[in-house]
Amino acid sequence: MISVVIPAKDEQANIGQLVTEIHQALQGKTPFEVVVVDDGSSDDTFGELLRTGERLGCATKAIRHEKSTGQSTALHTGILNAEGTYIVTMDADGQNDPADIPAMLALLDGIHEVDFCIAGYRKHRKDTAWKRFQSKLANKVRNAMLNDGVPDTGCGLKLFPKSTFLKLPYFDHMHRYIPALVRRHGGEVHVVVVNHRDRMEGVSKYTAWNRVWVGIVDIFGVMWLNSRTRLPKVIKTETTKAQ
Repeated sequence: MISVVIPAKDEQANIGQLVTEIHQALQGKTPFEVVVVDDGSSDDTFGELLRTGERLGCATKAIRHEKSTGQSTALHTGILNAEGTYIVTMDADGQNDPADIPAMLALLDGIHEVDFCIAGYRKHRKDTAWKRFQSKLANKVRNAMLNDGVPDTGCGLKLFPKSTFLKLPYFDHMHRYIPALVRRHGGEVHVVVVNHRDRMEGVSKYTAWNRVWVGIVDIFGVMWLNSRTRLPKVIKTETTKAQ
């Protein structure tokens, strides 16, 4: 079963259309559910999700935070409450295309690692030149320091086993470092080009200012985690039965 987990804050105008597109992309292809964490919205994101799920006959789970705690915490809540073996994460603004999910699922047959992450790469971004420049620079710096092998870690569209996520350390903004954290556990990272669309409605909650400073701190934090990681190689295990 697949759980599509979406953190959302003030996305009432977008969430219904997004869930409809997810339903259209996955219905009849694989068992799935849509888990949306309303991260302290001031609008009716929560109600719009439930109305849409009921109208479509789509398995949905709405979770509401009392107040906003950020995207990583909302993802963490959603994944902990997800029923699926595999998790697909998406942004709620509609810029990630649900039509890309089946192609990502098709890659599962060729992956034999226990721990892995399939990361979307927005090769042709629908953003301003200034925003693309910021992202390109930030990705180059991050990749040089962490060597995570991902050209676009800011893409919200990712797929990984729930069991893999539960092994990762939780911290604020950790959603941007999932590929690096998966590699820290000896897992593999696979990159796939995905579509990128204009935001459906509303405006982004992120700015260059609130990205850059936390990004610097987080990169050094992940580097510290990597430097303290030891991956043992088990060569023999024996057990005895109770008498």
